[in-house]
Amino acid sequence: MLTGSTRGPAAVRNTGTWPRTALALPFIGMALVIGLDYLSTLEVTVEPALTAVPALAAIVSRRVWYPILTGLLAEVAAFAMAAYNHVLGESVHSATVFAIALVTAISWVSATLRVRQEQALADAQLVAEIARRVLLRAVPDRVGSVRAAVHYAAAAAHARIGGDLYEVVNTRHGVRAVVGDVRGKGLGAVETAAAVLGAFREAAHQEPALDKVAGWLAVSLDRALQEHDHPGVEEEFVTLVLIGVGPDGTAQIVNCGHPAPLLLTAEGAVRPLELAETVPPLGVLDPADVAPPVLSVPFAPGDRVLLFTDGVIEARDRAGRFYPLAERLPGCAGGGPVEVLDQLHADVVRHVGRPLGDDAAMLLLQYEPTAQPGQQLPHQNGRLARQ
Repeated sequence: MLTGSTRGPAAVRNTGTWPRTALALPFIGMALVIGLDYLSTLEVTVEPALTAVPALAAIVSRRVWYPILTGLLAEVAAFAMAAYNHVLGESVHSATVFAIALVTAISWVSATLRVRQEQALADAQLVAEIARRVLLRAVPDRVGSVRAAVHYAAAAAHARIGGDLYEVVNTRHGVRAVVGDVRGKGLGAVETAAAVLGAFREAAHQEPALDKVAGWLAVSLDRALQEHDHPGVEEEFVTLVLIGVGPDGTAQIVNCGHPAPLLLTAEGAVRPLELAETVPPLGVLDPADVAPPVLSVPFAPGDRVLLFTDGVIEARDRAGRFYPLAERLPGCAGGGPVEVLDQLHADVVRHVGRPLGDDAAMLLLQYEPTAQPGQQLPHQNGRLARQ
């Protein structure tokens, strides 16, 4: 789960998920075996139970030398128990000594391989974090006339980036943002998302009309899909929604097969910003045929618009019910944009009752224009607001 800028993956700890007190478990087990053997009145020795000591050490610790240390101590304990029971020459003692040595060697190899795998995973997470910061940049708290926040969670285990994309830029045409979803997962989806985001960052500054920005993205996506050679690329497409907020508070929205954004007014009312005419996702039509309609919506100070991917609204609980985002949004609207998205994500997780099965991205824009003293701000409730 990512909210704005994040730290890189934590270093692999020697003791992993086990508390440090767990390191005493092999010694406790050894003491129990010795005590049981000493107190037992039976002729049967429990010396072979010492073979479990180095195996337990490999489980509770990631220190590769720890199984060796406990194995050596177990051998000492085995000889002491055999001498006490007068079975030094018996086959059960010889077999126990050999078994302890074998289990110790296996435990050492297991601990060594696990440490190497965990280090490789930590390195991969670090690379993924660097790639995320390049591809999905942190969104500043204020961008032009809006306050912004983003919340992104990748579905893949240990992943920090997936097929969802987002960006907010401040241009001479106003604040412009995009939220999209690439069909598919893995590195192929990341490559496609990178192509779309790179094109948006250029087109948002160059194209005055928002529908022309969508056309620019369609051309770039088509070129990228022709250049990529990963499996399933011929069936790949991107759903996305573009929004531009002008200095006067007029928002323009272009939707290409994506879930409609939700407008949360300053009074707490929620309504979807749906266009009368829908267009397919980018990558379905020829780029020359991409001419989506533009929806214009006037924003008042304090109005918020939530852009999201289908990983949010398609999150199901154990009964199969989808997450009712439009119904839950007003109850999570307390605080600033960051707090709203944190509350929404927590509510989605509570609804599902388990980790999300799909990438989920949410971008919240809150219209808060700034003005010099005495300058008139856009209308709010039919009146002019003053700074």
